[in-house]
Amino acid sequence: MQLSTVVLIVLGILFIVIFGIMLSFFSVWLRAWLAGAYVGFSDLIAMRLRQVPYGAIVDARITAKKAGIDIAIDEIEAHFLAGGNVLPTIQALIAARKAGLELDWDRACAIDLATKGSGKSVVEAVRTSVDPKVIDCPNPASGRNTIDGVSKDGIQVKVRARVTVRTNLERFVGGAKEETIIARVGEGIVTTIGSADSYKTVLESPASISKVVLNRGLDVGTAFEILSIDIADVDVGENVGAQLQVAQAEANKNMAQAEAEIRRAAAVALEQEMVARVAEMKAKVVEAEAQVPLALAEALRNGSLGVMDYYRMENIKSDTQMRSSISKSEE
Repeated sequence: MQLSTVVLIVLGILFIVIFGIMLSFFSVWLRAWLAGAYVGFSDLIAMRLRQVPYGAIVDARITAKKAGIDIAIDEIEAHFLAGGNVLPTIQALIAARKAGLELDWDRACAIDLATKGSGKSVVEAVRTSVDPKVIDCPNPASGRNTIDGVSKDGIQVKVRARVTVRTNLERFVGGAKEETIIARVGEGIVTTIGSADSYKTVLESPASISKVVLNRGLDVGTAFEILSIDIADVDVGENVGAQLQVAQAEANKNMAQAEAEIRRAAAVALEQEMVARVAEMKAKVVEAEAQVPLALAEALRNGSLGVMDYYRMENIKSDTQMRSSISKSEE
């Protein structure tokens, strides 16, 4: 009797637990069943064990089913487990279907995962594909307000453009984003201005810039399709050519001054060298004169020069010095 009582108690507890579990899933199951998006109890229990918010998953399936899109509960759960935003992906898929765009579930999931952490969303991508957006070139957030180019006559031209783009869902995954569009358009504008013979040509026909840039196919490899490039503002900047000529003239002047300084230093060095050589020659003369008395003494010792010859030579020297003194006094 006691054993049967224990069995009944255990069965009762088990029934209460199962009933509680069934009751916790009943509202979600009933909501899905009434909406025509049936989800089995086994699927709900499995999602609960995998710590998946089964209520949000079921609501996403109901939303898709009501819009005429049948997506399996396993596919929605798989996208959630991959880190995707389930409900925005469903909304983007519905918006694309209503707009007549070709977008399947797998591509919508890929776009959602690709935009994760970038500040964008799959809903925005689909909205931009339906309603084109305008990109300012250059981006004001970069700290620059105009794109500056210099024409062949040296005049700077400042341009501000607006690029109208539409999202290309086929190339969105793996395609370059807005920064690439801005960079390419800026490069095209600078190149077009640089190829103009005069800044007046650019001012007279700003549309020629957008036409040339648009024909270059700048949206290749990007996630967008460029619809138009409009020149919002054109202004004349500085005379860069004149500034470059002034800078070149200043550089030439500095080079000439440097070369003149080199030549002056070389002349001073040569002058000092000549002074040194003159002093060297004078020293040699003094040295040679110092050898004369020695030579006379040696001649007297050897008998090559007599005493009378020596006195006669001294008289001649004295006579010569006297005549030199007289001639200097007369002058």
